[in-house]
Amino acid sequence: MKEIRIAIAGVGNCASSLIQGLEFYRKLRTPKHSQAPGLMHYQLGGYRPGDIKVVAAFDIDKRKVGKPLYQAIFSKPNCTKSFHLVPKSVSIPVRMGKVLDGVSKHMKRFPEENRFLVAEKKPCNVAKVLKESGSEILLNYLPVGSEKATAFYAEACLKAGVSLINCVPVFIASSTSWAERFGQRGIPIIGDDIKSQIGATIIHRCLTKLFEDRGVTIDNTYQLNVGGNTDFLNMLNRTRLTMKKISKTEAVQSQMNRPLSYDHIHIGPADYIPWLHDNKVCFLRIEGKGFGNVPLHLEMRLSVEDSPNSAGVVVDAIRCCKIARDRKIGGPLISPSAYFMKHPPKQFSDETARAMVEEFIRAVRTR
Repeated sequence: MKEIRIAIAGVGNCASSLIQGLEFYRKLRTPKHSQAPGLMHYQLGGYRPGDIKVVAAFDIDKRKVGKPLYQAIFSKPNCTKSFHLVPKSVSIPVRMGKVLDGVSKHMKRFPEENRFLVAEKKPCNVAKVLKESGSEILLNYLPVGSEKATAFYAEACLKAGVSLINCVPVFIASSTSWAERFGQRGIPIIGDDIKSQIGATIIHRCLTKLFEDRGVTIDNTYQLNVGGNTDFLNMLNRTRLTMKKISKTEAVQSQMNRPLSYDHIHIGPADYIPWLHDNKVCFLRIEGKGFGNVPLHLEMRLSVEDSPNSAGVVVDAIRCCKIARDRKIGGPLISPSAYFMKHPPKQFSDETARAMVEEFIRAVRTR
């Protein structure tokens, strides 16, 4: 199969993990690796992870802009684990993007090694770079709360005829107006807000559905997350969290027969702990009543390296988007969005969404 040419907006920890992973799996090119560790699919629609090639990248940090990509992904403030060597051949330059609302002012109070440092350079013409690089898909990895910046990159995709995989909680694929525009242009889009492989939201959803399926009435639940990467530093500005909280809360509420009121459910980031770096810790509690109205509760703690955890899902989202382009399908991809994203255009249980994705891959389901 030919390569899948992608662009990345935001060369942060998630981009670093994804690019390291692409090189890691590029070595596994024989049939015996059809069940490669850490992947839901080694082959998907005829494409392997190693068929994905990054051909354009955008950022605003002076320690990354102008650098070749293989260096930029390990530049501060990135702090995710280095788990695989990225060759110097991954040398495309990181272009200067538009800042807009991509950097929160409160970050200035923190050490330079932990925060963004905006480059004093003129932004590039993103749509032009996407066209000239031959990009087919743009991954949006901008910080939470970057509503104007996300809209800017979505517009660039429409101008360039490029698909968007929206990994952040800004509603594009799940917005009727944006969905119609991508549909009218015949451009497939997947969104919004990426789930992790084994993350807080996917586990919370599964446990919520388990309680409901087993006849337990849920009275209260919370999900508190802490971490030490720029994502958690950015989210100390609570004004940037509106869509994030909606996205995560609706993802869990969608699995309930009777959604909980505001006073009985709380889901969101709790604090920034610098020494955790890219490690994310989730504290989850569900309280309910079982047989005879007898109370029970569940407490859980999950600790994961945050960025590789999402990369395992993104690599499948990229390939689903590519086969949609091959099949000339435009607009939001309902099945991949439902399985890979927290706030898709339409929610399903994860079991149902997974079956839908398998049907989509086999072309039994059109979207």
